[in-house]
Amino acid sequence: MQGIEDKVVAITGASSGIGEATALLLAERGAKVVLGARGADRLEAVAARIADKGGEVACARTDVTRRDDLSGLVALACERYGRLDVLVSNAGAMPVSPLDELRVEDWEQMVDVNIKGVLYGIAAALPVFRTQSSGHFVNIASTAAHRVVPNQSVYAGTKFAVRAISEGLRQEAGDSLRVTIVSPGMTRTDFAASMTHPETRARLAETRDRIGMPPDAVARAIAFAIEQPAGIDVGEVIVRPTAQA
Repeated sequence: MQGIEDKVVAITGASSGIGEATALLLAERGAKVVLGARGADRLEAVAARIADKGGEVACARTDVTRRDDLSGLVALACERYGRLDVLVSNAGAMPVSPLDELRVEDWEQMVDVNIKGVLYGIAAALPVFRTQSSGHFVNIASTAAHRVVPNQSVYAGTKFAVRAISEGLRQEAGDSLRVTIVSPGMTRTDFAASMTHPETRARLAETRDRIGMPPDAVARAIAFAIEQPAGIDVGEVIVRPTAQA
């Protein structure tokens, strides 16, 4: 298969930000989208927007820290549409803070969401892709996976891990599966809402509002990777505002 039309694409973190923008764009281009997120009300609102425009959509409340939830999302795609072509692991957490603050619960949240969430997605989708002899993982990392700055060491560590896991998966995948890493820079999403350190939250929110790019810029990068012919694997896309250092 090539292009986007009629592909079945599951997306985590699909109720807002990059996930929402990706769902709307891919549905507009003819994909059948299967949406997962923790916030059921917002998720259903996104699904309704797609359905109102004639798109094909299914959704299920999904907490990526729960392996069964990821298995359920993949199962929903297969039950509703008979297959799964792409899994976009987009859900992420970013409660960054100085290490001296010892916000261990925040560290654990980032590990659980950013690393385990990707691994649980792989565990759910890889057997399906192997059976189909086709499939595409799109894992969302960050420019923090390329450049470490103060207060973001744990977050950067989780995103470095996403890149490492994805590259290992690509090498193991063989010639029938594809693996793409998308590393966004500063994006106008509500990522600051999860931050528990007031000064860091205020600083990053100000930077986001000043230079952040719209989420659909990242959605277009994801679409670019998906629409390539089956024998072409876009390994990684870094997309960021030109104003970002």
